[in-house]
Amino acid sequence: MATANFDQQIRKTIEAFVEELSGLVRAAAVQSVTEAFGGGGTVSVRGAAAPRAVRSSGRGRAKGQKRAPEDLVALVGQLFSAIKANPGQRMEQIAKGLKSSTQELALPAKKLIADKKIKTKGERRATKYFPA
Repeated sequence: MATANFDQQIRKTIEAFVEELSGLVRAAAVQSVTEAFGGGGTVSVRGAAAPRAVRSSGRGRAKGQKRAPEDLVALVGQLFSAIKANPGQRMEQIAKGLKSSTQELALPAKKLIADKKIKTKGERRATKYFPA
């Protein structure tokens, strides 16, 4: 009977240690990722403080992180201006001129097409963009 009581105390102690260790590992992981992306501020991870990533536009976002609506509106405007200034260019050429990636410009281009502000000719990589 006394052995069962000791076993139970040992299990509780081990579980508490594992939980505390897990929290510290999570905090260290969040901190190293934040430092890699140049963040500031703090976020609580089960009691441990860790730096918080700063929201930014473009390449500084974490995978899956959405762009701020203001950033997206600005990018749509820049893309539309670039297409008006240089009609008939492919997305690779436009992206190079805007110092952006084609992937970042995909959503703004779809928005402009849906709003009928631009039109396209061609398919896939040969698509050329024109003001409507």
